[in-house]
Amino acid sequence: MIELIPAIDIIGGQCVRLTKGDYDQKTVYGEPLEMARQFEAIGFQRLHVVDLDGAKSRHIVNDRVLSSLTAETSLTIDFGGGIKTDADIEKAFEAGAAMVTVGSIAVQEPDTCRRWIEQYGAEKMILGADVRHGKISINGWKEDSSEELLPFLRRYIDMGITKVLCTEISKDGTLTGPAIQLYKSVMKAYPDIHLIASGGVSSMDDIIALDEAGIPAVVFGKAIYEGRINLKELWDWQNASYPASM
Repeated sequence: MIELIPAIDIIGGQCVRLTKGDYDQKTVYGEPLEMARQFEAIGFQRLHVVDLDGAKSRHIVNDRVLSSLTAETSLTIDFGGGIKTDADIEKAFEAGAAMVTVGSIAVQEPDTCRRWIEQYGAEKMILGADVRHGKISINGWKEDSSEELLPFLRRYIDMGITKVLCTEISKDGTLTGPAIQLYKSVMKAYPDIHLIASGGVSSMDDIIALDEAGIPAVVFGKAIYEGRINLKELWDWQNASYPASM
């Protein structure tokens, strides 16, 4: 069954959403801890947190926000954005992250990522694969690399990575529906990975379509904040559809 993962993106200590990764198209939605508590109260157990300041600055910025989320909720949090050095990844884990998402550094410094996988364990690492025009984007989506998606994933699967967060940047924050064909192609190539779809989710119907397509997990954010998804209804749907798994 599809794993439901609400998302909180952070700029200046506030919960925000961007459109297509554009920092100039930013909407502020309030305090991250308040949102996290709402997710927890409904029954969600996971949370995806992105330090957008960190992604832009190339080092973790909002670790204090992460610390407050992990201290004040029981949510299992994966954290990404700005993890470039040993000090950054240590800071993330010290602030309570259960897992970290690595993207840009996985493109630019594969040997560092290999060492982190060996040091912390592949189960604590999520490979971030942010795609634009078929290429992996880096540094807060401000640059496109020469890396193509499937070979990039293959390299890290061979290192032991099993969890992949794949964002279709052209869909992110647009509420135009997820890139289901892209995710199907990834699952066809690598059926054993835990693929987390991200970008474009606009409604419960989109989540149901991803579930029916066999996508293991989905991250969604803007549809929550814009009132397109009722979290209680979504949680009830999941429980009604798959009661034995809860």
